[in-house]
Amino acid sequence: MPTVHYHAADIGGLKISYREAGRPDAPTLLLLHGFPTAGHMFRDLIPLLADSFHLVAPDLPGFGQSDLPPRSAFKYTFDNVAETIDRFIDVIGLKRFAIYIFDYGAPVGLRIALKHPERIAAIVSQNGNAYEEGLSDGWNPIRAYWENPSQANRDALRAFLKPETTVWQYTHGVSDATTVSPDGYSLDNFYLARPGADEPQLDLFGDYKTNVALYPIFQKYFRDRQPPLLAVWGKNDPFFLPPGAEAFKRDISGAVVRFFDTGHFALETHAAEIAAAIREFLVR
Repeated sequence: MPTVHYHAADIGGLKISYREAGRPDAPTLLLLHGFPTAGHMFRDLIPLLADSFHLVAPDLPGFGQSDLPPRSAFKYTFDNVAETIDRFIDVIGLKRFAIYIFDYGAPVGLRIALKHPERIAAIVSQNGNAYEEGLSDGWNPIRAYWENPSQANRDALRAFLKPETTVWQYTHGVSDATTVSPDGYSLDNFYLARPGADEPQLDLFGDYKTNVALYPIFQKYFRDRQPPLLAVWGKNDPFFLPPGAEAFKRDISGAVVRFFDTGHFALETHAAEIAAAIREFLVR
């Protein structure tokens, strides 16, 4: 088994925790997690790739072992989260790398790609959406908050922070829920239950509208830069639909799209298959 190292970087006084494995001189894959998880979502994937790749998985600010600063000290927007991770990339010395984008990791990683297109060697999108047709009706309560940011609409989103909702996100669309380890969702629920964790998450729900507004710009980046892209998609995802994966082919010549019979957290059930697809894609 490869050795995984656990580090923390100081980004202007903000601690960003990250896990790292593989030789630093090997091709780098930056792993960007989503809601409501952290770098531990890659715990099964990293050992499967560390013999050939340098893997770095940071916890986004406010998630996992990274600092959870108060809202008075940190603006919980996707622009600010992406800026923090962009600075993190510089601090740990990454120059050119592929990105693995999942859920929230997609708008974070794609903002970085817009800013530094020359650094992006390839993109692996695992249920990381960049198209309107990829958004399911599951977004309707969040859309309501975008359109009317009332306290009532904000409070309605607290249901997404409940422990049973996290478990549902992990198990929905999975043919056999007993194959989903409780480790991931239990850790996620621990982090969500921390004092002060709920309001930042609600802020990010509200700010997600800025990601949708950037979709045309992300798509222009795809057309102009033609980054090699592999989509590995849990086809039963209740939030990001298969048409969002297929849409990459419209803008990127040679985009590869693979569907797996699982849900949102595809790595929980198909880490080996996804690792094999990534290895084949990146080596090619």
